[in-house]
Amino acid sequence: MPKEESVIMVKAVVGANWGDEGKGKITDMLAKEADIIVRFQGGANAGHTIVNNYGKFALHTLPSGCFYGHTTSIIGNGVALNIPVLFKEIQDIVAKGVPMPKILVSDRAQMVMPYHILFDQYEEERLGGKSFGSTKSGIAPFYSDKFAKIGFQVNELYDDTDSLRKKLERILEVKNLTIKNLYHKEELSVDEIFNKLMEYKEMLEPYVASTFDIVNDAVKAGKNILLEGQLGTLKDTDFGIYPMVTSSNTIAGYGAVGAGGIPPYEIKEIVTVVKAYSSSVGAGEFVSEIHDEEEAEELRKRGGDKGEYGATTGRPRRVGWLDLVATRYGCKVQGATQVAFTVIDALGYLDEIPVVVAYELDGERIDYFPSTTKLKRCKPIIEVLPGWKCDIRGIKEYDKLPENCRKYIEFAEKAVGVPFKMISNGPKREDIILR
Repeated sequence: MPKEESVIMVKAVVGANWGDEGKGKITDMLAKEADIIVRFQGGANAGHTIVNNYGKFALHTLPSGCFYGHTTSIIGNGVALNIPVLFKEIQDIVAKGVPMPKILVSDRAQMVMPYHILFDQYEEERLGGKSFGSTKSGIAPFYSDKFAKIGFQVNELYDDTDSLRKKLERILEVKNLTIKNLYHKEELSVDEIFNKLMEYKEMLEPYVASTFDIVNDAVKAGKNILLEGQLGTLKDTDFGIYPMVTSSNTIAGYGAVGAGGIPPYEIKEIVTVVKAYSSSVGAGEFVSEIHDEEEAEELRKRGGDKGEYGATTGRPRRVGWLDLVATRYGCKVQGATQVAFTVIDALGYLDEIPVVVAYELDGERIDYFPSTTKLKRCKPIIEVLPGWKCDIRGIKEYDKLPENCRKYIEFAEKAVGVPFKMISNGPKREDIILR
């Protein structure tokens, strides 16, 4: 990559839509020129799939830039830290020949507790057909406890263990009432969970640091810092398709908080990743969704490296055509300075490619993305573009792409109003065209 394309200072990589846009690949690629990569929000409920010279990986907690020896990977204070998942990921990548990455965990990060995962499972079971489509990773119970001020920060493991145990006893007293009377499940053991915390303490000890100081010192020193988000705009708690969203803020603005208290004005670039068609895991409004299952499955199996199946759950993703209304909104909320347009190679089989250019709401055409109550009533207005009917993987220069492929990209770029500076035409790190 030319050096002038890679000077980043503080740059965020985020998703424009429902997640699964290809942020992992873009982060992995940009990390070549980064000093520090910080995962700033979310938990192990969604994965970033990466294909590089070491192989194929699905990361759930580790930052996607951890494959470079010169980088430091930081788990920020905004992350829902599932400690067993983190350590399994570390073991898995090292077992595949990746050099042990330099990892730091914020002492202010909060831990996903074993009972968070249980509560997630129990609640989805209780809701039945009205469930949220959770990955059952404990994320909603985790964030509920964090903001109810009954969560556990990493630093508490290294303070007074008597106080830690007493706090756990107080919390479990209430949790067990819910487990017994609402879910009718076996009550939680203080001893068992306290012992698990002591295991976490030993596992984490070599990695815990005051990442607030480290990140802020790096900003002052002019280091290149990459902030990596999870999911996309439409899963954001405030700006997404509430309530069928995740339980954290998926937007670049939260990067200033969740990555260690970076001054917001230091985030100079926001790379917003957009997929050349749409996909979504879980329930919720999805205006561009393809309802013909045969047509949907054809697109699903061609998407990405091994198809549109969740990196965390393995379940089939819902798929749809490129939604320019949602994408324009998603880029605006993120404050996108550029777009990375991904997985366009998957569309090479189509004679014609439908694109959602507007919505119909109560009989009227609208060009904006409405709040959820109105979104439920929206229908897609579609324009059909000609396909290019060939494989475009391996092409390195933009003007070598088929004419109809370039027209598709430029049509989307004009509608979104943000420059499409990167075009990803395959799953590998080198499958990228820089404009």
